[in-house]
Order: sequence, then C-alpha cells, then structure tokens
Amino acid sequence: MKSFHKVRPELREWILATARAGHGVPEVLRLLKEAGYDAAQSRRAVSEVLDLPLSSLNAVTPRPSGRRPAHPQAPAVALDDRAIRVSISVDSPTLRVLEGLLTPSECDDLIEAARPRLNRAMTVDKDGRQQVDAARTSQGMFFALGETPMIAALEERLARLLDMPVEFGEGLQVLHYLPGQEYEPHHDWFDPSQPGYSAITARGGQRVASVVMYLNTPEEGGGTGFPAIGLTVTAMRGSAVYFAYETGEQASLHAGLPVVRGEKWIATKWLRERSFKG
Repeated sequence: MKSFHKVRPELREWILATARAGHGVPEVLRLLKEAGYDAAQSRRAVSEVLDLPLSSLNAVTPRPSGRRPAHPQAPAVALDDRAIRVSISVDSPTLRVLEGLLTPSECDDLIEAARPRLNRAMTVDKDGRQQVDAARTSQGMFFALGETPMIAALEERLARLLDMPVEFGEGLQVLHYLPGQEYEPHHDWFDPSQPGYSAITARGGQRVASVVMYLNTPEEGGGTGFPAIGLTVTAMRGSAVYFAYETGEQASLHAGLPVVRGEKWIATKWLRERSFKG
C-alpha cells in the first residue's frame, strides 16, 4: 500500500481539484483506495487538505466503484415516439425536471393497477428493516421488476433514458397522498455510518439516483421540495424529477410536500450502482 507522512503538493492539488469538481468525500476516499493508498492515512490527508475534523471521516466508507446513470443534458430527448423535455436543469445536486415522460393513459393505468394493493408506506430503519415512520404518512405499494408489460415498458424507457440496465433499478413504488399527508425532508441514499448499511447494500450496492414520476396533478400542494437549493418541483401529470447523489450528496435532501387540496399519486424508481436482481 502507498503511504504518506505529509501531504505532498501534487496530492494536495489532486484532492482539492477532485473536491472542486463536485466529488464528495466518500468518492475521494474511494479513488485514493483504488490508487493504493492506506485508508487511515487517506482520511488524515483529506482531513488536512479539506480542513475537516478527522473524527467526521472515521465513519465514512469509500463508495465502491459502480455504474453511474447518464444525466439527460439536452433541452429535449427523443425517445421512441415521444420527446421528453428537460425544463429545469441543476448541477449541484444533479437534477433534471423531465416533461412528457409518461402519457396520461400510462399514468391512469399505473394508478388503477396500484390502487388495490396500497398499504401504509414504510421506510428503512438503521438496521435495514422496514418500519412505519411518522415522517411518511402516505400509502404505497411495490411492483416487481417487469411485473407487467406496462411496468416492463416503463422500466426499459428509464433504462434507455439514463443508460442504466433495467436490473440496476429497484421495483417501482407507487405512492398515494391525501390532503395533509407528506414525506418530511430526507435523503434517499443510505448512510454508511449506520449499522445496517452493509445489510441493505449487500444486494445492489448504494443508491445513486431517484426518479419521482407524477401520475396526477394535485389541486394544490404536493410538490417535491429541495430545501438546500430553494427549489420546489411542481407535481404535474406525466412529468418527473430525476436527481442523482452517487457520492452521498447532502444537497439532494428533499421532501414530499403536503397535499393541500385534492390528492397526489407518484411512482418512484430508485437506482443502485449494481444489479438489484435477487
């Protein structure tokens, strides 16, 4: 293993340049590990160069190398018989609002297929177990990968749009919110410092991106808020918000804002860095 007692100028410049390019601490540590540097000394170097408390890095696990989604860049993306328009583009966190991802009939069909199977939506606790959480008050259900031709077609569309294999996605989740229901601010990625991290990432690895698809337009409220960047994405039928966080991006903090009037239906797809197939 390589080692260093003092941070050499060229390594200092590399750490600074990598961080400035938008790579988080877990990604910097992963790259140092792949270059052959000792983990403990890498943490000390990153602590010194980025002026971070060493204690804050001791629980950070370097992200394993894996497949990353291709972020839609053009104002409009031609896919099959539709043009998916990128109406909002943000660099940090990587975020795109996609209009025309779903047709009205696809939205209606997803709602009707999910409706009979709804239950109280769950979250994942620190040990990787499903739990009822007061922060999430909606109802929801999961489809298996490729469960129906409609689900398979949508998964294939997302795979082509993001250049990610279908099997890197978790099963599609459909959620239903009534007035007053919400999902308080949270991250979709898994915290490496939590004791259940290894168990929940053993299949598929870390989450790297999310796609939230709006299946109807609520009468009022129900958007997706990103408080760190002061952005609220309006829930409009057929559109979606895509956001990536492959290095544990703190600014990907988001919330399903309360529905004020009417109801909200969404479908969520979470992407992993490796195949999620069992």
